[in-house]
Amino acid sequence: MPADRFSTATRLKALGEQAAARVYRARPPRRNRLTGRAALLALVMCSLVVALAYPIRQYVSQRSDIADQRRRAQDAGAALDRLREQKARWQDPAYVRQQARRHLHYVMPGEAGYIVPDGSGTVSAPKGARAAQRPWYENLWNAVDAADKR
Repeated sequence: MPADRFSTATRLKALGEQAAARVYRARPPRRNRLTGRAALLALVMCSLVVALAYPIRQYVSQRSDIADQRRRAQDAGAALDRLREQKARWQDPAYVRQQARRHLHYVMPGEAGYIVPDGSGTVSAPKGARAAQRPWYENLWNAVDAADKR
């Protein structure tokens, strides 16, 4: 009888090994997630990012410089238009007379020039300009002296 028990135990052991083999065979073998190809791809991508970072930064910087230059060109164009308009005004003799009367206190022949005091003991100037209280030639010499000191 002992031989039958042995044979049954041996059979059970064999059945257990077969069952274990089936269970372990059903699970795929465990592999490393980072394969050689994936590592190579990651290395290539990192090198591309590093290689392209500086040129892209330069490109963005140059684009902003171009935008600044365009804005400056537009401002210069607007200033040029204003200066052309001012030049056209100075070509008009009536405008020149008006400016001479206003800034240099010129009077036309036959007119009497006068400045009205405001009662405070000082002579009032048009639009509150202190430089207009002095004769025009003093303003001119003061401007020449100030330019000479620079």
